[in-house]
Amino acid sequence: MENFGIGSWLQRRRPKSGNKTALISGGRELSYEEFADRSVRLASALRDRGVAKGDTVAYLGENHPSFLETLFACGLLGAVFVPLNTRLAPPEIQFQLQDCGALTLIHAGSLAGLAASGAAGTGVVRRIAVADSAEGALAADGEGTDGEGTEGPGTTAVEDFEAVLASGPADFVDEAVSLDDAAMILYTSGTTGQPKGALLTHGNIVWNCLNVIVDFDFASTDVALMISPMFHVASLDMGVLPTLLKGGTVILEPKFDPRRTLDLIEKHQATTISGVPTTYQMLCEHPAWEGTDLSSLNKLTCGGSAVPLRVLEAYEQRGLRFSNGYGMTETAPGATTLPADRSREKAGSSGLPHFFTDVRIADFDGSTAPTGTVGEIQIKGPNVIPRYWNRPDATAGSYDAGGWFKSGDMGYKDGDGFVFVSDRLKDMIISGGENIYPAEVEQAITELEAVGSVAVIGVPDEKWGEVPRAVVLLREGAQLSEEQLRAHLEGRLARYKIPKSVVFVDEMPRTASGKIRKADLRKLTSGQPAQA
Repeated sequence: MENFGIGSWLQRRRPKSGNKTALISGGRELSYEEFADRSVRLASALRDRGVAKGDTVAYLGENHPSFLETLFACGLLGAVFVPLNTRLAPPEIQFQLQDCGALTLIHAGSLAGLAASGAAGTGVVRRIAVADSAEGALAADGEGTDGEGTEGPGTTAVEDFEAVLASGPADFVDEAVSLDDAAMILYTSGTTGQPKGALLTHGNIVWNCLNVIVDFDFASTDVALMISPMFHVASLDMGVLPTLLKGGTVILEPKFDPRRTLDLIEKHQATTISGVPTTYQMLCEHPAWEGTDLSSLNKLTCGGSAVPLRVLEAYEQRGLRFSNGYGMTETAPGATTLPADRSREKAGSSGLPHFFTDVRIADFDGSTAPTGTVGEIQIKGPNVIPRYWNRPDATAGSYDAGGWFKSGDMGYKDGDGFVFVSDRLKDMIISGGENIYPAEVEQAITELEAVGSVAVIGVPDEKWGEVPRAVVLLREGAQLSEEQLRAHLEGRLARYKIPKSVVFVDEMPRTASGKIRKADLRKLTSGQPAQA
């Protein structure tokens, strides 16, 4: 076999675990044999439609078997998979499609309107729509709705996913793919407000999965329940792919519902859940929590922010503990993990570096900072991306001379080597597991003529961890209401990025160089309610 990338995984797994259940979705099950066959057929069909090694294929949809079938089909062809966040506004999707150069967009049928709007004006010439029900997606070859047509802006051809897949021969596609070849482009917002495409190689993904398998003891008997969207790298690379690499079973849920999640844990004896503090909180606060059998769970991984003490205690009462961690898209995404058995002893820590990853704290002169001294968190290892897509400027500024990736986050190490994150240089807001960069939101707000200056900060929120707040200084004599500001952002930004509250001030605290002092703004507006 010439393919050493992730696309070959299902073919290598087929003789070992062919009859074992690989995916469960919407009450239907897909074996590794069926999963491998469908991915080969899709790869063949895409190849017949002109997709070749190095081409980009975008996917817009929630957790669904077709997401993974597309990922592995791309891997077989040596094509680059580009998952899109379904919560983005059409202009944001349009930018990403244009930037990655995708000619093919595969999307959920329920998101046809968003897909059409997002693809308008881009290079997309082919759209493939997936049946909304899991039953349609897992139907036997040829049973999907056939036919082609056009809809929405432009003349983009629209085909049915099942019909496309059925048209592909089952002959194995063995394209030469190395670990250094590009596998995925994942977009992450930048401090300048311009999204950057993080280019993950096959090697980045493989080494991250090995880190996960080693540090979390993943096994072929694991049943991973995915309640977070796979278009986020944490869900895909920290949960789904390590489980499939080991030959375990993945349960795909398109939307998070606490009652359904508890039911699925008990029904399928799930062993693994990946989520953010908000989802874990909603689970333990649900009335069905006490009566649900959770005895099968042995791995609960959490990222995004620290788990509140009351939530930790609720899970500890059921004999469960969390493995918290720190990472980013650029590290595919794991950098550190806090072992569950040390979650109390090292409360507040993001843990130790993953097995095949090194993490250091850099002083301002570029040297390694002494123990206990705050500096920039920097990461090095085979899971760290080599570059950003089409952004040599961003790439050049993200690595030091020694090859360390500069996270932009501040932290320190204690005497045992545990990493503590103390601040974010980039001012990133993490709301319910979603990353929000203030510069992007500020840029959209300043389009309003009434706005003199604006700063977006994160404020604590009981449900989402933190939410964005806009602090606005109006131009002299201008008038603007909170409702008008939010209405301006609707359709321009994803809803989770739109400030939940707006505070109007008479003066902006600034440094001597004229920069807004956001720390002062947080103090100034701390008495204001977090919700509008």
